[in-house]
Amino acid sequence: MNFHLTIRTARGADADILQSLYRQLLDDENVKATAHQIQILEDDARTRLLVCEIDGRIRGTVLVCLCADAMYAGQPFAVVENLVVDQECRGNGIGRALLREVEQFCRSRDCSKMMLLSSAARIDAHRFFEQFGFLGDRKRGFVKYRSQFAETACNPPSLAGQKRMVDDSM
Repeated sequence: MNFHLTIRTARGADADILQSLYRQLLDDENVKATAHQIQILEDDARTRLLVCEIDGRIRGTVLVCLCADAMYAGQPFAVVENLVVDQECRGNGIGRALLREVEQFCRSRDCSKMMLLSSAARIDAHRFFEQFGFLGDRKRGFVKYRSQFAETACNPPSLAGQKRMVDDSM
């Protein structure tokens, strides 16, 4: 296949197509990509929301966020999220191109590492990530979704009545 591939930063006008791609990743009616949120991400120097266009049509996306870290004298680490390639275009190098751009961004910011999570059931995606150099056997990821947050997370029942030792000034 002969096509022109372009990686660029997402813009607010991309919201509808991004929402469509996200729905391919996760069939969830609560998924809502908005122009406003995309603009916030675009303005954040520690974040990149990238899209991949083929012949002018967006066919993939990825988000990378840099996280400050105290361990390596201010050297950040990166979290990679929501890598999606349009199901009609998979196997054409879009995911690799997006991850190469993410890696270049992380290298330019002197990141100590890039991390990502992938659904346990997405075996093909795991193989893809490993082929790109991610090590799936070094660490184990854990996720707690908002719906699982305790309503009294800051004051668990076992600590009721005790003085809180958390600094709320952060």
